Amino acid sequence: MTGDGRMEHTETAVVTADDLVRARDRLLAPGRRRLTGEAVREALVDLHEFWLTAHASASGVGGAGSGLALVAVGGLGRRELVPYSDLDLLLVHNGQNARGQDTVEEIAEKLWYPLWNSGIGLDHSVRTVGEALRVASTDLRTAMGLLDARHLAGDAEVSARLAEGARQAWRAGVRGRLDEIAESAQRRWARSGDIAHRVEPDLKHGRGGLRDLTVLDALAAAQLVDRPGVEVAEARRLLLDVRTELRRVAGRPRDVLRAQDGDEVAAALGLLDRFALARALSSAARTIVYAVDVATRAARAAAPRRGLGVFARSPLRRAPARKPLDEGVVLHGSEVALARDASPTRDPALLLRVATAAARSKHPIAAGTLTRLADSAPELRQPWPREARDELLALLGAGPGLVDVVEALDRTGLWGRLFPEWGAVRDLPPRDAAHTWTVDRHLVQATAHAAKLVTRVSRPDLLLLGTLVHDIGKGRQADHSEVGAALATQIGERLGLWPNDVETLTAMVRHHLLLPHTATRRNVEDEATVRRVVDTLGGDPVLLELLHALAECDSVATGPGVWSDWKASLVRDLVARCRAAMAGDPLPSPEPLDERQRELAASATASGRPDVLLEASGQVATVSVAAPDRPGLLSRAAGVLALNSLEVHAAVVASHEGAGVQVFTVSPRFGSLPDVALLREQFARAVDGSLPLAEKLAAKERDYGGPPLDPPPARVLWFDDESTGSVVLELRAADRIGLLHRVADALERCGLDVRWARVATLGGTVVDSFAITSESGDVDRVAVERAVLASSG
Repeated sequence: MTGDGRMEHTETAVVTADDLVRARDRLLAPGRRRLTGEAVREALVDLHEFWLTAHASASGVGGAGSGLALVAVGGLGRRELVPYSDLDLLLVHNGQNARGQDTVEEIAEKLWYPLWNSGIGLDHSVRTVGEALRVASTDLRTAMGLLDARHLAGDAEVSARLAEGARQAWRAGVRGRLDEIAESAQRRWARSGDIAHRVEPDLKHGRGGLRDLTVLDALAAAQLVDRPGVEVAEARRLLLDVRTELRRVAGRPRDVLRAQDGDEVAAALGLLDRFALARALSSAARTIVYAVDVATRAARAAAPRRGLGVFARSPLRRAPARKPLDEGVVLHGSEVALARDASPTRDPALLLRVATAAARSKHPIAAGTLTRLADSAPELRQPWPREARDELLALLGAGPGLVDVVEALDRTGLWGRLFPEWGAVRDLPPRDAAHTWTVDRHLVQATAHAAKLVTRVSRPDLLLLGTLVHDIGKGRQADHSEVGAALATQIGERLGLWPNDVETLTAMVRHHLLLPHTATRRNVEDEATVRRVVDTLGGDPVLLELLHALAECDSVATGPGVWSDWKASLVRDLVARCRAAMAGDPLPSPEPLDERQRELAASATASGRPDVLLEASGQVATVSVAAPDRPGLLSRAAGVLALNSLEVHAAVVASHEGAGVQVFTVSPRFGSLPDVALLREQFARAVDGSLPLAEKLAAKERDYGGPPLDPPPARVLWFDDESTGSVVLELRAADRIGLLHRVADALERCGLDVRWARVATLGGTVVDSFAITSESGDVDRVAVERAVLASSG
């Protein structure tokens, strides 16, 4: 065993199985010149293969024409044998032309017994080629294992027939086995968890582990997907190296990396400590998970075409349906893709629209679309354009669908392009055992939970942004709240937030632990405690409200039981006391009309006809609508705008010289702004009742996927405006097509007059305020609230 640079490590003539064990142990013994993980695996393969080849011949496995062969599968078949692995061997024979069954059994016993007697793990079988293929046809594990079959000794023609037959059968039958593959993987993941986020990951069976790599290899062997790329190859090498070192450290078969072994394994691999090892493993596992997801979808898409044979190329065969989801975004089959006329190079918000559509519809983004966006989407310059900022907020408010989308964007480099600060927390393992996720995943999970709380706060946009970046300062060897605050300022300015909003975002990150720490470590009934919190927050009730919601998001995304009823009650009590100390929140108020809007009102009063003014600035426009004052103008104007796919970002209702005036800030959901003449004509028809707005809006919403799935609960808050005598109703709800029309209509049906309104669309959430009065002077708040909530759902 010399001459090739690898066999020299045995240093002992390997004759018996006990010699094989001694040679293996000498190879793995501490104190010797330490080989790399890859060199160890190569040496183990050579060592076992040498012994098996020689022992097969001595046991009676003949050469060419003998009809009998020894075949390796599993790790030995793939030449990936790690220390203390079982040997997966198959003695395959030609049942008709070679030896009789008894002789084959005798040879098998001569092969297996020495290995058993020496304590070497062995998974073995004796079959003809036909028997092996029949077993594979009903047993998924056997079928996938035979794809790694490699000839060791005996009649090479028999081994070749087995290997080729297994691959042909696999390719022919894989279409019907995709569900079985997926279900098997799901069961395995449920048992073993996710490598990227487990404190003690299962390197073989966990999600993102070595078993998943065999799935990728099997799909590639079926010619449904390409061979895994360089990144997956590097992830495979790391997992194998960690598994190799783990077994060297343990001196026994082991696939779960225990925390106490982490530092020693990390040192063997040249990494700083077990946290650096965990981060590297997380990255590798997530790379594999993403590759498996993409490959599985590609395989499902490719399998029907193969199954249809010649008809797959028929011009009569229907291509997957393409359904529009947003401007430049379609649902192609079951994946979100770019529309044919989309132009990533000239559309800075296209990437975020694709991501939002995928998160909301809970469909994956097509791999080709991600590649095209990565290659051609422009960098967003500071400050971000408004449409990009709005799309980001819509994405962050998408709920659970956010998690997979951010994972896909991050694995393709697109998320880091949006948030360069993300690199420091990517795959960063938590230092506290209470945390379930890596830091970056924790931030995304918390933001997904924040989507359920957006109606609790007056600034849902800041809640989503603040939650996304509240731990962005981790991984930088300093107080993460202070470092994170500085980074939050940087991010807020890059996104183009108003200076006051940047300050609030920064304060959220700096003080995100203030409420839970104070509530659980101080006496919240102590006035000094309350005063200290109020002073720290500068007496800002909006910041207090945001931090209350952020505390829940942070805790829920930390791990099970962290946001307990007890903790929630303590924080809630502290917040109530602080809010009382801060009392005196300013109410929203109407904005004055400018000169052109006053002229429009005077013109409508003079002519007695409705009129519309459209002033565009890029994709954002101001639409002013005026008509002789009468009930129902707001709902009709809002309905016409929604009918023309205009998204309302803000609205102000006022009156001037006998005319009702509504001023809307809008942008088109799709395409370009509508012609003002069309708006004028439709508004006139809506006012005279000849345009069935409710029916048309319901049909439009159905065309675009229906109302939001699992929206946060809508809330109504009441205020009394002492300066005007009006009652102010504030609605917080998930946005949907025609929402403003329905709410205004509900108020009008309650016999109320809307004196002014302020509308704010913040991502996927609206915060709308209506100053309402009634002829009697009394407002039945219970009935009105019921009607408004019904209209928003």
